[in-house]
Amino acid sequence: MSDVKSPISLRMFRQSLPARRTTERVSVKALGVAAALASSVSASALAQSASTTLPPVKVDAPQEKPRVVAPAKPKPVMAHARPARHAPSHGTTGARGGAPSMASSGGQGGAGGVPAIVTAANANPYADPVAPYKVDRLASNKFTQPILNTPRTITVLSKEVLDDKNAFTLREIGRSTAGVTLGTGEGGNAFGDRFFIRGFDARNDIFVDGIRDPGVNVRENFYTEQVEILRGPGSSFAGRGTAGGAINIVTKQARDRDFVDFDAIGGFSDHMKRLTLDVNKAISPILAVRVNGLYHDSNVAGRSFVTDYRDGVAGSVVFKPLDNLTLTAQYTHVYQNGLPDFGVPYNRIRNRPYPEGVTQRDTWYGLINRDFQVYKQDFGTFTAQYRANEDITLTSRFRQERAVIDYVGSLAQSGAGYLPRTLIPASVSIGGQSRYQVTNVLDSQTEANVKFITGPVSHEAVIGVEFAREGVTRTNYSGLTSESNGVNVFSGNNVTCSLYLPCTYLPFNNKPYINPNLNNLNRIAVDTKSGYLIETANYENIVIANGGVRYDDYNITSRTQTYSTFASSHSGMTNYNLGLVLKPLPEASVYAAYATSSNPVGAELDGSAANYGGLNTAAQIFPPQYNRAKEIGLKWELFDRHLLATAALFRTDVSGAREVNSGVTTANASYYVQGVDLEIAGNITDKWSAIGGLVLMESKVKSSYVLTNVGLQLANIAHESFSMLSKYKFGDLIGLPADWLEIGGQAIYRSKVYGGNNLIANGAVNVNSLGLPTANNVVLNVPTVLPSYWRFDIFAESKVGEHVTMKFSVNNLFNRTFYDAFYQTANPFVQMAPGRSVYLEAKVHF
Repeated sequence: MSDVKSPISLRMFRQSLPARRTTERVSVKALGVAAALASSVSASALAQSASTTLPPVKVDAPQEKPRVVAPAKPKPVMAHARPARHAPSHGTTGARGGAPSMASSGGQGGAGGVPAIVTAANANPYADPVAPYKVDRLASNKFTQPILNTPRTITVLSKEVLDDKNAFTLREIGRSTAGVTLGTGEGGNAFGDRFFIRGFDARNDIFVDGIRDPGVNVRENFYTEQVEILRGPGSSFAGRGTAGGAINIVTKQARDRDFVDFDAIGGFSDHMKRLTLDVNKAISPILAVRVNGLYHDSNVAGRSFVTDYRDGVAGSVVFKPLDNLTLTAQYTHVYQNGLPDFGVPYNRIRNRPYPEGVTQRDTWYGLINRDFQVYKQDFGTFTAQYRANEDITLTSRFRQERAVIDYVGSLAQSGAGYLPRTLIPASVSIGGQSRYQVTNVLDSQTEANVKFITGPVSHEAVIGVEFAREGVTRTNYSGLTSESNGVNVFSGNNVTCSLYLPCTYLPFNNKPYINPNLNNLNRIAVDTKSGYLIETANYENIVIANGGVRYDDYNITSRTQTYSTFASSHSGMTNYNLGLVLKPLPEASVYAAYATSSNPVGAELDGSAANYGGLNTAAQIFPPQYNRAKEIGLKWELFDRHLLATAALFRTDVSGAREVNSGVTTANASYYVQGVDLEIAGNITDKWSAIGGLVLMESKVKSSYVLTNVGLQLANIAHESFSMLSKYKFGDLIGLPADWLEIGGQAIYRSKVYGGNNLIANGAVNVNSLGLPTANNVVLNVPTVLPSYWRFDIFAESKVGEHVTMKFSVNNLFNRTFYDAFYQTANPFVQMAPGRSVYLEAKVHF
């Protein structure tokens, strides 16, 4: 329930009806008149309330599925409003691109004159208001069609899904979403958010409101409206990379209705204290402000010593000085600090991490007097959107960002000093890992959405240009050794500790300091100039063809501060996509798609190893890796069109892949990833919601510098994964409103993950080369592998008052020991996933 506290401008309902749409004129005009009369009455009533003592008007969000007037679709939502089968149609872009108009925010706007239902003031404007697990359209105006009519697999996690998953960070989304595998800072890259989508590294394919967010970071979700995971190559939409897909974070923007949301979460097993505040104020019909705040302090369930502190603020201002002009300013600041957890050692003999039967799962191998981690992120975006007329909308965005990664951590590596007559080591080598990295971004995007009609075919074209400057400065720390380490002996930055009782409290008389050697200070700069054209042709909503082409002029330089080493590379990359959608029914679509993408050298800005995507000043410069993808699929809106089901077959072929052998990097490898992707999202009934998927993949190396690699699968990815989040409203079963009690849960499965280098799963590790003690039962060839796992979560949520909701939840219900990611070296280690996490949450909304 929400209070309407600000007058609604008549301009929200003003529409122009072109003469050429004669087939829709009568119904649209009638509905337009009705909407205008309704808005006049509302405006008059609200105007009187300013000078009288009348109480504020309160509007309840609907509990039942709305009855529909429009015959084209039984659900009167802007993203779903479709023309009659034989009438020409334009897309429903409106003002969706990054700066939603105040008239269309909150899901209030109707498309083509279709009446809108009233939704909660804080509802996701892109989602089905009746089924918030189901998102109908993407936020970017590059995607002019609803998801149903978009020829690619897209997973969208709305804020309701994020809440029910307890997904406080982007990493938790990767941990609990099928088809996504977590990675580590392997290959000289920073530790932070690293994801594999459909088997491809996507750590620099993360976007915020459609603008690339380069450089690894650790991203919070308190300012997030929804997370969009686009699967498959998308260079025509996003630029370089995006071989397996891209992740777009959509931020919360100011709305035209007042509300306040306050959440307080207490954690029993990880001692979490988390507070978030979301306040929106419609100051006038042309000005709205929204502010989000965060305080978070916790440990990590199942791990000793590890701490995680975060705070942040995000603000959005939407100003609409003219009917056709919307200005949006947005700023986000996030600060994170704590003791890092870089993982546990891997047992090369037993072929599993040491917590599997040898050590305790909570054993932490860090050094409490030395280690720390700090992540900072500040970015601001200004968006101007001008609607010249009904058929032309101009949008311009400008982003400036600065992010800092600052840490010293401990890597638990090789075992040593084996126990008598066993292959179990008594000690472990702890290595120092450090980084100080600053990432700066300037990005400008300008594009036009143009609609036109040719005979029975309606078109919408997106024409745009982008200019970006990305820079990374990185170095590391000195002074990582201890002056007082007792019987332990450092070798460089390494110290030998007990495997069972680590050197947690080893004293350090001097603090680590940033390396003063200027030859160790690396500066990487990327300048990109891009132009793109995306066009969608719609024949009477029966056949929809989509195509796009993009050219990127990519120039990268890498040097030390003293110019002692220097390297540069320039690439001109042209990529495209083609898609065809056939709609045998208004609620169903069958599609086929083809797309390309390119990975130029140095595209992973934070990396130093050429075979992992970095630009190494001493390495050979290679042409871009080229990716080609094919996909066929079916999308169907079921259960009164409140649940979207997707089934797709896909294959991506890669050529020019970089690999390393005996210290030599080459770029002639090729491989493929293919599989099936099944997903659902939405409502099965009015009371039963579900979102999840099953992804089965096969990968194989087709050619390699090392002939024995041919036929092997890729490393560091789960080839089978499953996730399903579901909840049911039980309130009416006990004589109360349906939403008084909701009970739900989540099941997650991830298959085993093989370690290896950046390309090949390591299936032949000779353990005799490790210097292990001789034994008759030594296995000569042992593949490094993380075991498969199931994880189960549960939650119960009750609306205990008009404005208060209580929620109890448990993540990892059975306290399974499982692992996030593999760091494959000569002495590998793995990162631990959290143990059982128990939360009690109070939500206040008014």
